[in-house]
Amino acid sequence: MPVPIIETNNIIRHPDGGCPLQVGEGTYELLNDLHLATPPPHPSEAPVTNPNPLATIPTPLTSGVKLSLFTTGTRKGVSRLYSARSRSSDLRVVKESDREGSQSDSRSDSAHQSQASAPAFGEGNPTLASKDGLKRRKPKNNVLKSGSSFISRVILQDSTSKRPSERNPDGIFAFANINRAFQWLDLSSKNKEEPLCKILFTKAHMLCHDVNESTKSPSHIDVVMGSSFGDILWYEPISQKYARINKKGTVNNFPATHIKWIPGSESLFIAAHANGQLIVYDKEKDDAVFIPETESLVDGEAAAKAHPQRIFQVLKSVNSRNQKTNPVAVWRFSNQRINQFAFSPDHRRLAIVIEDGTMRVIDYLNEEMTDVFSSYYGGLICVCWSPDGKYIITGGQDDLVSIWSVAEHKIIARCQGHNSWVSAVAFDPWRCDERNYRFGSVGDDCRLLLWDFNVGMLPRPKASSARQRSSVVVGTHHLSRRRTDSTSNRVRSDSNRSENTEDSSKETVCHPVEPRAMTALLPPIMSKVVGEDPLCWLGFQEDCILTSSLEGHIRTWNRSREGVNDSRADLSTTAASGSVTALTDSV
Repeated sequence: MPVPIIETNNIIRHPDGGCPLQVGEGTYELLNDLHLATPPPHPSEAPVTNPNPLATIPTPLTSGVKLSLFTTGTRKGVSRLYSARSRSSDLRVVKESDREGSQSDSRSDSAHQSQASAPAFGEGNPTLASKDGLKRRKPKNNVLKSGSSFISRVILQDSTSKRPSERNPDGIFAFANINRAFQWLDLSSKNKEEPLCKILFTKAHMLCHDVNESTKSPSHIDVVMGSSFGDILWYEPISQKYARINKKGTVNNFPATHIKWIPGSESLFIAAHANGQLIVYDKEKDDAVFIPETESLVDGEAAAKAHPQRIFQVLKSVNSRNQKTNPVAVWRFSNQRINQFAFSPDHRRLAIVIEDGTMRVIDYLNEEMTDVFSSYYGGLICVCWSPDGKYIITGGQDDLVSIWSVAEHKIIARCQGHNSWVSAVAFDPWRCDERNYRFGSVGDDCRLLLWDFNVGMLPRPKASSARQRSSVVVGTHHLSRRRTDSTSNRVRSDSNRSENTEDSSKETVCHPVEPRAMTALLPPIMSKVVGEDPLCWLGFQEDCILTSSLEGHIRTWNRSREGVNDSRADLSTTAASGSVTALTDSV
């Protein structure tokens, strides 16, 4: 007989004085702990009891709880990097702060102009003509009346269709996945625990999702979500319509591990698959069985075996004339799982972290890989760009958070503080300015860590300085784009050459692993165990910090009001104190 599905409800708790975060600018108080209901296995997947105590039962792929936060109103984002005003009564200090603030504004304006000037992905291909100005399309299938075996059940609030237009326009919505359930939450409601909509899938687990910021409005929201079966759903929650892309793995039958809309595009998004491929899909196109268009695929396989870190194969280019069906483009980076990728703030590059322990930086507009960095050991799990695009931070299986300089093409600091794998990293744009940066990390050790750094105050080991001086001397005598060092086989980049040949523009630089003794060590400014299960997501908002965990806990901390008017000097002091500790540790 079929086993009935017993659904439990979400539970919200308001801890009394529990788990505060003590930071230099003040105390972040835990506002609430929303525990999402974990759906039981579908009756068709009921476990079979095995009397053998040593037997292992394969479990479906899961990613814990990931969130996509958004608002349907005109809530302001981060228009410029955080710039605190001094509380000092010294007029000279105030004037300097104002002058620096105006300089920051001008830098921000130039950054926005740079973003606006970035060409659209595939704009040179007439077969990918922009659909701007046309009537906004919605998926065709009704999720409430779906006869698909992919979807098991939908639980919908009566007021869901009316809620977005009647609620607080500056309030926050969230989409959250937990195993085979996908929930739409109103985090600004008094009843946060009641989902506006909950979709239960039959067997597939949703692993990732994203909201299209270019098309969202009070009457329309485009969401894409990737599953453990490889299927991708384009979902419009207000009309409750959906479309299924890569159905039954037509294009790629490996799990979709990460998914993001291409910035500025209404219809194109990128999905990372567990077989090391990034695939560009169009939400409005049908699927077709994918056959690689690369002519030298055999040669590419041979090169991949000889130099696995150099893999970058364009199996289908965005410039291909065959754009009637999905996929739009296919890029292969590895034979191992792509864990995450992130777009640069200028919308020109992608940073990709892979299970093989590498971070690849590509110019995705021109389909060229520029840099390959390696972890200390183990795979890399998460990646994030700084708000100004100058730095990339990664976390991985080496229990470290690494800070990489984009301009210098190297690691500038390793951050020690986690006792297990680092699962998510994120910058806090409201605590960053042109010199000082704040970011956070969470991991399988159930810890939330906050970090401050100022590049000018990072310790510079003597060994590293000596090596840099010798590199400059050597570089004046060798004008080649790359050279092989007999001691380390290091590939060097001569970025100051005036010649700009076609070969040099396409050169990929594989950077060697920096020894620990030659890299600055940075300690956290705050470390806190916030639960009993591994953390898997971290997000910063203007008024709060949010985390989510493997078992469904979404915790929200109110920001300290004391930190709103902190001076830059306070930020610099925090970074300086952290650097002194880091220098002591490194010595």
